[in-house]
Amino acid sequence: MPKLLIVIPAYNEEGSIERVVDDLIQNYPQYDYVVVNDGSRDRTAAGYDCAMQLDADGQHLPRYIAPMLEKLEAGADIVIGSRFVTVLKPRTLRMVGSYLISWAIRLTTGQPICDPTSGMRMFNRRLLEEFAQNLNYGPEPDTISYLIKNGAVVKEVQVKMAERTAGESYLNFARSVQYMIKMGLSILLIQWFRKRDTTYPYPERSL
Repeated sequence: MPKLLIVIPAYNEEGSIERVVDDLIQNYPQYDYVVVNDGSRDRTAAGYDCAMQLDADGQHLPRYIAPMLEKLEAGADIVIGSRFVTVLKPRTLRMVGSYLISWAIRLTTGQPICDPTSGMRMFNRRLLEEFAQNLNYGPEPDTISYLIKNGAVVKEVQVKMAERTAGESYLNFARSVQYMIKMGLSILLIQWFRKRDTTYPYPERSL
């Protein structure tokens, strides 16, 4: 049987979208689905209280969803699945960039982030709304730093990551150096001049 992706365009259909999705989850779990909000002016976008970001290479383990969700429900805006909360970060060449980015974040925000490059993150509804309404949020450590400066509560949960099962990192040595410089400059300099837009053009479409 071919692997099927169900695309659900939703335009001003807040009254039925949850029923449609629940039907798929309960009766057709073998299929993947994605809901596309086609510029609705009602509350079609409402429905999820939080979202989680996972890499597709098999390193991020779903077993940590529960403790991360618990931390989010306790008041965090962002929860990072971190390899180095209770485990010492290795002093290797590969980790030099992580050390420097952590240092830059702590210098500019006062908050230590042990694993700033982790792609395993969970966001609450308020951050989801801000990300959806504003395009200037890349999934990088400088965004985390910027949000901390602007009052976001960021917490980390100790996780263990599996070995990569497929794919490969785009960060070779040269790109790693470029990435480290880019993140460092952004956190130390650029983020100070960035303005946070929390006014949304279509409040009726709010999450």
